[in-house]
Amino acid sequence: MRKLEEYIEKGGQRLRLGYTTGSCAAAAAKAAARMLLSGQEIRHVRLMTPKGIGLVLEIEEIRMRYPTGEESSRPFSVSCAVRKDSGDDPDITNGALICATVSISEIPGIRIDGGEGVGRVTKPGLDQPVGRAAINSTPRRMIESAVREVMETYRPPGLEVIISVPRGRELAAKTFNPKLGIEGGISILGTSGIVEPMSDRALLDTIRAEISVRRGEGLSILAAAPGNYGKNFFYEKYGFSLETAVTSSNFIYDTVRMAVEAGFRRMLFVGHIGKLVKVAGGIRNTHSKYGDHRMEILRQIAEELAAGGEHRLSGTEKKLCAGKMDPEPLRRELEDCVSTDEAVRVLRKTGLDKPVLAEMTGRIRSVMEEWAGGKMQVEVIVFSNVFGELGKTPQAEDFLRELRDGDTFAGRE
Repeated sequence: MRKLEEYIEKGGQRLRLGYTTGSCAAAAAKAAARMLLSGQEIRHVRLMTPKGIGLVLEIEEIRMRYPTGEESSRPFSVSCAVRKDSGDDPDITNGALICATVSISEIPGIRIDGGEGVGRVTKPGLDQPVGRAAINSTPRRMIESAVREVMETYRPPGLEVIISVPRGRELAAKTFNPKLGIEGGISILGTSGIVEPMSDRALLDTIRAEISVRRGEGLSILAAAPGNYGKNFFYEKYGFSLETAVTSSNFIYDTVRMAVEAGFRRMLFVGHIGKLVKVAGGIRNTHSKYGDHRMEILRQIAEELAAGGEHRLSGTEKKLCAGKMDPEPLRRELEDCVSTDEAVRVLRKTGLDKPVLAEMTGRIRSVMEEWAGGKMQVEVIVFSNVFGELGKTPQAEDFLRELRDGDTFAGRE
């Protein structure tokens, strides 16, 4: 495998770029087309990516098929492969063979489809329509452009290109594809042809695709959770699966914005206090690299309540607030906590857990609705692995009922 010797600087590190499955597919298709039409074997192929970076890629697994019983110097189809190189980006497809089989067709033009190990779209809302192979728009254009370049020299009537991935089914099980309704293999992806290591773009693209699928299914309430903890809690607490929930990871702000852009006007967000308390403080990305302010936010809310700050609260939370108390001992105890579960334990001891957690949950909703620009109603459920449900906004139960009954179609909005 020939590595791409291009680097970028990120976080003080020099990281090597890689190339996408789309680039591999286009290069393999170009090489197979050239060998098919020239009858000569080639071992390297040049490809220009949409990013403007040129690649020289090694060709592997060359197979030329000749007509039986006929004397012919030219094959009727050629298969070959390019091995995916993700550079310094951790990617499950790194090292996978991306194959292309090209054959002459009497139908004019270039036809592109997926073979073994390339997924097929079964739900609306994705880059490709239902029934088509999961070869996204940019890779399709790259494949067509690369093959057309060869056709201009040899001028066959038409060519058929089949992209396949020998380990595609196995790899797909480790991706979001099954959840997105892409069955049978991986997707052929890439918008620039180049993989930038440590980039958040791929994950954001996946979140956007998930939201688009849910919208395409006609849902009017978008369920979302940072990860599997939220979904598992939901199942254990309410007895039904939240498999349609979009996984936001740490990108909660981005998920809210993308949901609004997709046309959603209602969202139910279920999350662990360790992440969602950060949202109560207006933090857009909950990854620890952007700062860990969990205790500061909880402490601020607790101090306001302990010092009689109930003038800031709604009527419900005012009733929960027991009255004034010295906030200093509480401050010290919360500062010593190393986890949000510990902090909840401290709040329970002081009797402030209910008003503090109710106020925190309300602030989470307010912040998310502010991020949505007032265009989406957000209901929130906050939980802890130790204490279970900690907070729930007033209409969360209504949203839960609709989700449970499956009565969330866009026509009801």
